[in-house]
Amino acid sequence: MKKYLWIILIIVILIIGGLLYFYFNKSDSSTPYTAEKSNLNTNINNNSGQSQNSVNNSNTSTNNSNENKTSEQPIKTEKIVEKEIATFSTKISNKKDSNRQENISITCSKLNNTTVEPGNTFSFCNTIGKATSDKGYQEANVIIQGTETKALGGGNCQISSTLYNAVLSVPELEVTERHPHSAPVPYIETGKDAAVSYRFS
Repeated sequence: MKKYLWIILIIVILIIGGLLYFYFNKSDSSTPYTAEKSNLNTNINNNSGQSQNSVNNSNTSTNNSNENKTSEQPIKTEKIVEKEIATFSTKISNKKDSNRQENISITCSKLNNTTVEPGNTFSFCNTIGKATSDKGYQEANVIIQGTETKALGGGNCQISSTLYNAVLSVPELEVTERHPHSAPVPYIETGKDAAVSYRFS
């Protein structure tokens, strides 16, 4: 008999313990939600203008973000294709003159990737500038007043003459200024050369 009483007592204790456990766990789980809801209401009531603005701004940002996502279209970029419109070459007569070769190399590197927009004017002299030792130019043969002599930038006239003849073969391009040498030059026929001179600047 005592054995049954102990079993009944243990069952009652377990039931009461289970009810107490369920009761306390239920109140703990509802507390965070109640507190959060209460704080939200208090903030809106006490700072109705500020809170409303915040919400409106937040909604506006979200709407703008959504509108941007909706209105954004993939940007179509056209692939730029380079096309050769003219070519011309002149023969370097004195390949053993290292100074002349160096001058030609410097000038060509300055001309590379030069872009002339429609309606603009290209100037060889303004693009290259005066030949100075600071730029790396060295003394080589030039023609001054019909006489061959040594000066910085010797060889530049061959580059300008080559470019001039390439331009002549493009009907859309107009030559506005060009000056001949004061004596014949070996790399191109008379009347087709384009001298480089800064004597007027």
